[in-house]
Amino acid sequence: YEKCRHILLPKDYLRLILTGEYATEVSDASGMQLLDVANRCWSDELLRLLQIDKALLGKVYESCEVTGRLTREMADTLGLCEGTVVVGGAGDNAAAAVGTGVVKDGKAFTTIGTSGVVFAHTSSMAMDAKGRVHTCCAAVPNSWHVMGVTQGAGLSLKWFRDNFCAAEKQTASLMGVDEYYLMDKEAEQVPVGANRLLYLPYLMGERTPHLDPNARGVFFGLSAMHTKRDMLRAVLEGVTYSLRDCIEVFREMGISVDDMMACGGGGTSPLWRSMLADLYNCPVKTVASKEGPSLGVAILASVGAGIYSSVPEACDAIVKTDKTQTPQEENVPVYESYYQLYREIYPALKAQFTTLAGLQ
Repeated sequence: YEKCRHILLPKDYLRLILTGEYATEVSDASGMQLLDVANRCWSDELLRLLQIDKALLGKVYESCEVTGRLTREMADTLGLCEGTVVVGGAGDNAAAAVGTGVVKDGKAFTTIGTSGVVFAHTSSMAMDAKGRVHTCCAAVPNSWHVMGVTQGAGLSLKWFRDNFCAAEKQTASLMGVDEYYLMDKEAEQVPVGANRLLYLPYLMGERTPHLDPNARGVFFGLSAMHTKRDMLRAVLEGVTYSLRDCIEVFREMGISVDDMMACGGGGTSPLWRSMLADLYNCPVKTVASKEGPSLGVAILASVGAGIYSSVPEACDAIVKTDKTQTPQEENVPVYESYYQLYREIYPALKAQFTTLAGLQ
């Protein structure tokens, strides 16, 4: 620290280059472990304990506030106007929330990428005492978001594809379609519950709700009757069960979700969205724009520039939904039974995961 002149996040370094201002904003700064998230300012207590000079850190703004203006030098370099406002911006998931309209209580989004994220907006500060989910300042002033993460979401499907779906890859190439499309079509032929086969997606350990680096993937209930098609469906369902785990933690915290958006590569799958709708028991929507985080920071900039008076107002005007997947009433209780069994498997194996990690 004695060698440091300033501590900035990457986007905030770009702000320094554009404006000459040392600044950050609450959503991204929430991940620096130095912010008093409840009061949306640097924590004097933490800085004192870590012996970090507050002068090293940038001034903290709300995500939609003007944090500086473009210098003449940078305006000339970029072909823009001197004095153009530079607004706070946001971290990746906080920006995605704005870009998908998750800026009011009851709204949330699920992203299925390599990892899976379930992210909910709340106007009340809420912390999980067990540390299973993150609580950060939202990009909406005086609001927060809670975020659960499952490590092996899309990663589980990619792992299965790469190791067991060579035929699907070859066929997809000949047909000129995505191999995941063919895999979806195969999984659709298997009933809910994958013929009594469950999958735990802990290929990379797990964060929410278990915080266990030793957890590992499991096929539970495998029998001679099962086919690759059953295993494929079980992978999709297992990831969905793990995302439902995040929702259950939110509920324990008093945060309810009745409006869910789906994002990421997995969110483009109608089958996966239907699983989410059935397990969450609420509609799951997609947005018309595919540029969620980029659209989100553009919306924040529009508020900072005075085009809209608030982030929710801007989202109401700009963010449009595309597809809506409603729960299939007959599937909800069936999935609920499998989910409750799924929740029992990890506790039954926790000690064995630790033993396995210690073996040579």
